[in-house]
Amino acid sequence: MAATATFEYKVRDSAGKIKTGKLEAETQAQVANKLKSMGYAPISVTQANVVMNKELSLPGMKPKVKLKDLAVFSRQFAVMINSGLSLLRSLTILAEQTENKELARILAEVRNDIETGNSLSAAMAKHPNTFPPLMINMIKAGEVGGFLDGVLLQLAENYEAEVKLRGKVKSAMTYPVVVFVIAIIAVVGMLLFIVPVFAGMFEDLGGELPLPTKVLVFLSSAMKVAAPLGAVALIAFVVTWPKVKHRPQVRNVLDPLKLKLPVFGQLVHKIALSRFSRNLGTMLTSGVPILQSLEIVGATCGNVVLERAVKDVQDSVRSGESLSAPLANHAVFPPMVVQMMSVGEDTGALDNMLHKISDFYDQEVEATTEALTSLIEPLMIAVLGAIIGAMIVALYMPIFGVFELIQ
Repeated sequence: MAATATFEYKVRDSAGKIKTGKLEAETQAQVANKLKSMGYAPISVTQANVVMNKELSLPGMKPKVKLKDLAVFSRQFAVMINSGLSLLRSLTILAEQTENKELARILAEVRNDIETGNSLSAAMAKHPNTFPPLMINMIKAGEVGGFLDGVLLQLAENYEAEVKLRGKVKSAMTYPVVVFVIAIIAVVGMLLFIVPVFAGMFEDLGGELPLPTKVLVFLSSAMKVAAPLGAVALIAFVVTWPKVKHRPQVRNVLDPLKLKLPVFGQLVHKIALSRFSRNLGTMLTSGVPILQSLEIVGATCGNVVLERAVKDVQDSVRSGESLSAPLANHAVFPPMVVQMMSVGEDTGALDNMLHKISDFYDQEVEATTEALTSLIEPLMIAVLGAIIGAMIVALYMPIFGVFELIQ
């Protein structure tokens, strides 16, 4: 096969407007023919300067497509399809106007795949790191059923609710985390820079130091060795953690511990239940088969404990049982969830009931985060004040006898 190159083009659309962009092809003639097939009138086609236009990226710093980008993309895509724009034209516009360069590049590849005869879901499936299985399977169901715009609207609502939920948790936890970091920096700074000054002064004066001051001086000496090691360990953790946090060995240990945390365990549990019910309700509404929906939802609920429970439920449903009956055998699903899903099955409105469960737990998460914030803020301030105050008292205790030492 001949090597492909990147060509910059300038075209005029059916409305007479000038548009520019880039395409990959073997020759300029192929680019011109492709543009004509898309309904454009080519004005100029030139080969791009690859050396000058190549973007630099640091190792491990590959641009990512965030959940918020997918939510905006789904909403805009749904509006365009519902307005009568063709699939190719919609993807072209989205690739040009999205602010995320990585998403723009991938959408251009999806559009090119569709031009070669692939379906939208098949083209998206080639990019599993960008488009989650939830989106791919729902779009596939929408293509088969002929209601792609409705599926995209449901996806947009699903991702917007997820973004809103994450935003509430992050905003509630920002203040305690900032206070905790400031406390650590203040303690380390005092031990490294302030305590040694007082220690030198105490040695010059002579005399016996109080026990709290001795402990503080010892911690200061130890910190000179621990600080560089701690900095190296922190850098190693920041680099390594994103690579290992999704491994089964790590999740099998950490996810059960998250649910057992004294205060934050309930919050993690409610977030997982909200994500499970929302995703399952959205997929059932879109016409995705129940077994396929359970398989996808289990992998996206965010906790391995719920994932195992959903897998057991999937096996039970495959053998002919109802959905709600196996849920009662797993303590991770509260009785309220089981009963509401049972009623939804009996009335034929399981998807609506799942959305109500999701809304309930969204409100519970908001209330829990607000309660945690109101509880943690005064505790953090009290702890920070106690630590700094104890260090200051330990430093000034020898000064009370400084005149006796001078004499």
